[in-house]
Amino acid sequence: MKRQVLFVVLVSIALASLGFARGEVKVLRVGVTSGPHAQILEAVAVEALKRGVRLKVVEFSDYVQPNAALADGSLDANCFQHRPYLEQQQRDRGYRLTAVAQTVTFPIAAYSARHPSLDALPKGATLAIPNDPTNGARALRLLESAGLLRLPKSAGFEVTPLDVSWTRGGYKVKELDAAQLARALPDVDLAVINTNYALEAGLDPLQSLRRESAQSPYANVLVVRAGDEARPEVRALVEAYQSAPVRDFIARTFKGAVVPAW
Repeated sequence: MKRQVLFVVLVSIALASLGFARGEVKVLRVGVTSGPHAQILEAVAVEALKRGVRLKVVEFSDYVQPNAALADGSLDANCFQHRPYLEQQQRDRGYRLTAVAQTVTFPIAAYSARHPSLDALPKGATLAIPNDPTNGARALRLLESAGLLRLPKSAGFEVTPLDVSWTRGGYKVKELDAAQLARALPDVDLAVINTNYALEAGLDPLQSLRRESAQSPYANVLVVRAGDEARPEVRALVEAYQSAPVRDFIARTFKGAVVPAW
């Protein structure tokens, strides 16, 4: 009995330190894309509840809606995008959103259903990449690192297919919606696919033809509206995400395809 009382007291103190009243449970609506992000949030939800926060996970099928929903107040946070994509959305759409923590890195990779290696790509091969600016540039840089094409060094994250000055075999670069690339794989010679969509389609990033380094600038981030950074429940969410049990879940579930970024 004494141990039970002591446990309740300790939990109450912990919740109070986060700014919660005793016994109070806060609800946070968190937007994610389906697949790995949603799976990870299930593990995060267990840890968040220990900290007095109940997560309501809202799944989306694309990269556009989660930021729009966060900006209009339909969500309290989202967790699906890397920092360059967030910055591009802020510039293009004027969103007052801010990153509060790094979460995981999904090294992007190139796949082919037609060819066993990059050397087997035929002349005039079609290389498919995401059609959004940041992931498209990321894909082009990956293809450049594989020696398939050449880009200006000064362009940084802003490169587009128009910047391609040379391809190894007269390759054609085709832009498609990121969520459709896995489905289009049989129709192109090679596709650079975001890892969350690749895993959802049953592809193994560790068996891809070319994979981005895990030490990339494309770490995913947990995002809230500007001004909400100091909310106690947001701080509790960050602690829950960056906890040891969640790190263990990621390693056990994805076996290196998804990498903790904290």
